[in-house]
Amino acid sequence: MRGHLTGVGVGPGDPELITLKAVRALAEADVVAYFAKAGNVSHARTIAAAHISEGTAELPLLYPVTTEIHRHDAAYRAAISAFYDVSAAAVAEHLLAGRRVAVLSEGDPLFYGSYMHLHVRLAPRFPSTVIAGVTGMSGCWSQAGTPIAQGDDVLMVVPGTLDEAELTRRFREADACVVMKVGRNLPKIRRALAAAGRLEKALYVERGTMSGCALVPLATREETKAPYFSIVLVPGWEQAA
Repeated sequence: MRGHLTGVGVGPGDPELITLKAVRALAEADVVAYFAKAGNVSHARTIAAAHISEGTAELPLLYPVTTEIHRHDAAYRAAISAFYDVSAAAVAEHLLAGRRVAVLSEGDPLFYGSYMHLHVRLAPRFPSTVIAGVTGMSGCWSQAGTPIAQGDDVLMVVPGTLDEAELTRRFREADACVVMKVGRNLPKIRRALAAAGRLEKALYVERGTMSGCALVPLATREETKAPYFSIVLVPGWEQAA
């Protein structure tokens, strides 16, 4: 008897943005798994807390590294790949025992989510379902009340980890941009947007949909690095249709 794997998108932070389908999956789960940095509370677990039934088994999956080693370093790639292998094996033990395992994912499971690394390892072997979640970017532009793209606008999602020249090229090409993975890359992102002539319209959103949310024009935001939960929006909607 094999269990069932479910990737559960829990949205960007506001607990009221979790879907009814996600709530039902959590109620039916025998095991709830979630990623977190060692020593930290899982943000996805915090969002979903009210919907995890008492007595449900929990499986924390704790990253061995996050930003301590550069992502292009061979040591980082080896450590993180081994971590996903071990995590998949831990989840597989429950699936082989016939249990329903719900793996929590901030935002959407298949959009920059750690869940996808389990999915590619386990979905070929076990029945699986992915439950879509509200993405961080849509939560941010909705809270900001900023139309992002319409008509023939091209929307580009850009990781701030790209080098500065590549960021500048991407910002020049797209009508609208969403910049993910801001963090320590914020000064570089600002310089690239300025070089592309897009800085004045860029909006910085910190902790979007959560308490303590901050919305400011990026040009006015100080040069220091940003916290993990931050996004830069560059609207492409030039005029109302």
